[in-house]
Amino acid sequence: MTQGIFVSRAADAHIASRADLLERETELAPPPVPVPAVRAEDVPGPALDDFLGRLGETGLAACLLDRPLADEHFRALGRVLGTPIPETDPAVLPRVALDVVLNLVGERSRTDDVSLQPFAANALSLHTEGSGRPLPQQPRYIVLMCCEPGDAAGAAQTVLAPMDAVASRLSPAESAVLARTRYRRSAQGPPILREVDGRRVFSFRDFVAEPLEWTHTDADASPDAVDGALRTLLASMYTPGLHTGVHWRRGLLLAIDNTFYFHGRRAGTFAPRARHRHLKRLRIR
Repeated sequence: MTQGIFVSRAADAHIASRADLLERETELAPPPVPVPAVRAEDVPGPALDDFLGRLGETGLAACLLDRPLADEHFRALGRVLGTPIPETDPAVLPRVALDVVLNLVGERSRTDDVSLQPFAANALSLHTEGSGRPLPQQPRYIVLMCCEPGDAAGAAQTVLAPMDAVASRLSPAESAVLARTRYRRSAQGPPILREVDGRRVFSFRDFVAEPLEWTHTDADASPDAVDGALRTLLASMYTPGLHTGVHWRRGLLLAIDNTFYFHGRRAGTFAPRARHRHLKRLRIR
């Protein structure tokens, strides 16, 4: 067993490309997924059969509702996909409805408080949801619904990066290293890279400037080899041209398979008198 601490360096390849992706103002192209119109009263129901089929096949599905769903209705949709996960972080509980529906409202300027950054103008680095949790506790799906897109066009776009494209940029040796490396503080968590149904799947978060303490379960990799594989992974995640961005509209419903995509968020803008973006989120096991 080998242990170490990974810290990004200013010269790392992903630093500039991450800033370009998450801080720039120009909009990203939308993901190439159909967005059929669906009546809210038909959800859940046969009208979403195609939506669920696309989600199972490609890891991403969207539709445009004629109006946002009420919280009970939104939770019922989540139950079609699996079991909605309760929100337990004390910092977000004032923004939670029915224990599982999180109201993501851009109600403040940038903050250093990590728990409050989803409600602020901060960019959110690319990650998989619940990356340090044991696999049974990780969400399989993240479902987002737009109640209000906000006034700032292009700001705070949700960013998607396909795992298969990221994995294809790793060498076999780097993949082997990551398959035996996990977060040290999450002893029950999965390795950073694993295989699911023949696909390479990541459980990983870009910790930005924070150190990542890791454990490699074999003695055949040096700390430099593990750190090098992590640097290649981060560079691959932020490869220019890899990403798409969600163009939020009122009623847009998006489901993301947490084993197909990394996701994040570009920096937004904040003005006290502006209409603030409001998304509702469910995490589904």
